[in-house]
Amino acid sequence: MDSMETITLRQQQLQRWHVLKLVLEGRVTLREAAARLGLSYRQAKRLKRAVKAHGARGILHGNAGRRPPSALPSALRDRILDLAQTTYADCNDTHCTELLTTREGFHLSRETLRSWRRAAGQAPKRRRRPRRHYRRRPRKAQAGLLMLWDGSPHPWFGPAQPPCCLLAAIEDATGEWLYGRFEPAESSAAYLHALRTICDTYGLPVAVYQDRHGALHRNDAHWTLAEQLAGQQAPTQVGHALATLGIQAIFALSPQAKGRIERLFGTLQDRLTAELALAGLTTPAAGNAFVATYRPAYNARFAVPPADTQTAWRPVPRTLDLARAVSFLYTATVGADNAVRLGGLTIDIPPGPRGRAYAKARVEVRQLLDGTWRVYLGDACLATHPATPLRDPAHPLKVGRPTPSRPSDAAVYLASAPHPGGHNPSAVKGTY
Repeated sequence: MDSMETITLRQQQLQRWHVLKLVLEGRVTLREAAARLGLSYRQAKRLKRAVKAHGARGILHGNAGRRPPSALPSALRDRILDLAQTTYADCNDTHCTELLTTREGFHLSRETLRSWRRAAGQAPKRRRRPRRHYRRRPRKAQAGLLMLWDGSPHPWFGPAQPPCCLLAAIEDATGEWLYGRFEPAESSAAYLHALRTICDTYGLPVAVYQDRHGALHRNDAHWTLAEQLAGQQAPTQVGHALATLGIQAIFALSPQAKGRIERLFGTLQDRLTAELALAGLTTPAAGNAFVATYRPAYNARFAVPPADTQTAWRPVPRTLDLARAVSFLYTATVGADNAVRLGGLTIDIPPGPRGRAYAKARVEVRQLLDGTWRVYLGDACLATHPATPLRDPAHPLKVGRPTPSRPSDAAVYLASAPHPGGHNPSAVKGTY
C-alpha cells in the first residue's frame, strides 16, 4: 500500500481502526475487541486479518472507491453534460432529463443529471427559497374556545367523477371533527348552513379560525360612503352572522397557520376517499349520508381529550332568533307603494297598526336558509315572501376608494346572472 495514500474514515471506522491496532500491538485480546466493537468473534478476526494486510484500508469495504458497474461511460457523461450546458442550458433539471430522453435517446434519472450539473458548477435554473419557520401553536385548553373551518376541493369520489368541495369544521382543543358536508364549492350559503348546524348541535364557539376566502373575508377594494365614515368595510354575509352571534372571526395569513384542519383534509383525502370507494358511493348526496356515520369513527380514532374538561361552548340564548341571525342580510328602502324591490323580486308590505304605511323606511331584508324571505323594521317582521333558491350576492367592482374625480355614489356593482326566481339580491345597495 502506498504510504502517502490518504484514507478517509467515518467515526465508527476510526473506532474500529483504533481498537484493532491495540489488538495488533498485543494490548487487548481479539475476543475483548470484538465485545467492545459489538462484533462477532469471526467478524473481528476477519477485520484483524484485513488490517494486518492492508492497514487502515482494511477497515473499508472492498468496493469502496471502485467505479459502479452500472455507471455510464465517462465519454457519454461528458456528452450529456455538454448538451445540458449548451443546447438545454435554459431547461431545469427535470425538463432537461425529459428532453435528453425524447430527443437525444439518453436514458438517465433526473437525480443523476442534477448531481452531474451541480458537480460541474451549473447552478439550478431557479433557486428555491428556504422554507419559512413556523412555530407550533398549542391547542386551546377548553372545547369551544376555537373552531376551525375550511373547504377542500378534491375528487372525493374518484377520478371518474367530477370533483366537489368538502366543507368541514373541527374543534381546536380536541381535534374533534364537528361538521362535514359535500358542496359544489365554497360559498356563503354553504358556510351559513355549516354555522347553523354547529350552533344547533354544539352551541356557539368563542372564535372561528378561517382563511380569506371571498365568502369569509372582504377581498375587494370597494368602499361605500358609509364604510368610509365607519373606517372599515362591512363584513361578508358569513361575517355578519358571526358578528351577530358574538363569535370572533380570526383570519389566517397562510395555510400553515390553520394546520390542524389542513391535516384533517390530508387524512380524509387518504382515508375517506378509500372508504367512499369501498362503499361504492359516487354522489355527494350519498357521501353526505356516509359522512354522518363516519365522523364518530374518525373522532374515536383521532380526537384527543381537552386539557380542561370545562366546556366553553355557549348555549344559544332563548331570546335569539337563530334563523334570522344566520341568514342572508340586505338593507333596502321601502318604496312609495309600500313594496321592497330586490332586482326582480318584489315584496309587498301590508299596512301596519292603524293602517300605518312604511314608505321611505329603511328596512332589513333577510333570506333564510330555507329560501324564504322576511322584512324587518327593528325587531318587527313586516312581511314575508315564499322561498326562492339561495344565491350568493354579487361582489362589488374593485373600484378602490373614491376620489374627487370618482365620487362614492358612482360606484357600481357587478351584474350577476338572472337569479332563479326572478330576483337579484345584489341590486340592493348598502349592506354587502
